[in-house]
Amino acid sequence: MLLTISTTATPATDLGFLLHKHPDRVQRFAQSFGTATVFYPEAGEDRCTAALLLDVDPVALVRTRGRTSPDFSLSQYVNDRPYAASSLMAVAIGDVFRTARSGRCNARPELAAGTLPLEITLPALPCRGGPDLARRLFEPLGWETEARAVPLDEAFPEWGDSRYVRLRLRGRLRLADALNHLYVLLPVLDDGKHYWIAPDEVDKLIRAGEGWLAQHPELTLITRRYLGRRRALERTAFARLAELGDETEEALEPRIEEDKGGPLEEKAVPLNTRRREEVVKTLEELGASSVIDLGCGSGQLVGALLAEPRFARVAGVDVSTLALGIAARKLKLERMPDAKRARLTLFQGALTYTDPRFAGYDAAVLMEVVEHVDPPRLAALERVVFGHAAPQHVIVTTPNSEYNVNYEFLTGMRHPDHRFEWTRAEFAAWAGRVAREYRYTVTFKPVGDEDPDKGSPTQMGVFTREH
Repeated sequence: MLLTISTTATPATDLGFLLHKHPDRVQRFAQSFGTATVFYPEAGEDRCTAALLLDVDPVALVRTRGRTSPDFSLSQYVNDRPYAASSLMAVAIGDVFRTARSGRCNARPELAAGTLPLEITLPALPCRGGPDLARRLFEPLGWETEARAVPLDEAFPEWGDSRYVRLRLRGRLRLADALNHLYVLLPVLDDGKHYWIAPDEVDKLIRAGEGWLAQHPELTLITRRYLGRRRALERTAFARLAELGDETEEALEPRIEEDKGGPLEEKAVPLNTRRREEVVKTLEELGASSVIDLGCGSGQLVGALLAEPRFARVAGVDVSTLALGIAARKLKLERMPDAKRARLTLFQGALTYTDPRFAGYDAAVLMEVVEHVDPPRLAALERVVFGHAAPQHVIVTTPNSEYNVNYEFLTGMRHPDHRFEWTRAEFAAWAGRVAREYRYTVTFKPVGDEDPDKGSPTQMGVFTREH
């Protein structure tokens, strides 16, 4: 099976730096099921192509199967695995291009952080859902997608199409993002994983999907197929995605299905929804009429505030222009009525630098934001928000790390971008110190279902400036 990645950036051979594979060398990497080979069919200043050729050994593949795997005898040795890019190609991408997927390149850091014109081809790809599914999965990520069904036999067109497609992707993206798209979506298209699905698959999905999975319109399908429809893993993944704050839409939460012989379960309200509702409710109780959402992400809280006429001025700020673009689309800014549009301001800004635009609001909200800030930079955020902007009220929500034991299969923190997660005592100590230093009082509220010993999943601090 073959995968090619091409670029026309100048000089195009910089692709070798990003992939950490020299264009003048042929490199082989042993896999448990065969051999992966990286080579460059072309490497010029104007165009460079890297190829990943995966030679699958059916006998080696059989030997990696667990004892509980079904024994289909002949099908274990005669199958499409050596010829079609499936989950095994995703495994090879994860191993061979591990550093490239992380977005690290010490030799060309600015190159790794920027976008490139890319073209990716997969001559044969199992796709349960046909070309339409391939387009539905890749086009929302910025790819121009060409997916053509492979006929069963070109000599007999009346036989129809096979379940394979020829896929060509074109777009301008970060190479790391492109590789992570393939790593997740190849097994999703195939709708099958040809290795043991362990609990750490949830962590792999969250890491590879950072920055794009939570907003994908096919989030539910991707998650279920990637995790092999293992219900326990699915529940964990959706709970983890809900912890991304307002970036995950509750409409994409998994549907509760009726068990055979049992009643339909009541769908639980996602934690991010409950958190947002609690913030809005608290702002109403405080009597705030102007609110700034610091770190607004995709704008879910901003949208909830705009839906309440009592909030006469609403602002959303984020360091990411991509997030602000997503917020503008979700809020339907172009079609928003003039009266509502006049109440809204969206702008880019960093919360660790003084900005006069942050000031002049009754209340500021830091909803699931502080844990994304490096601890040495927290003092700068405190100074900007509580010292310079100095609103009458500040609402801070953050995960309660003590509650993490209640998340099945969770290892480490709830999100790969979290720099830390506080216990209830640690959050209370931080909030108390900030309140004393900047002349605020602070009260605490639990958000979500409380555990008798571990508390609630989210902890909220409500700061009010002293007169």
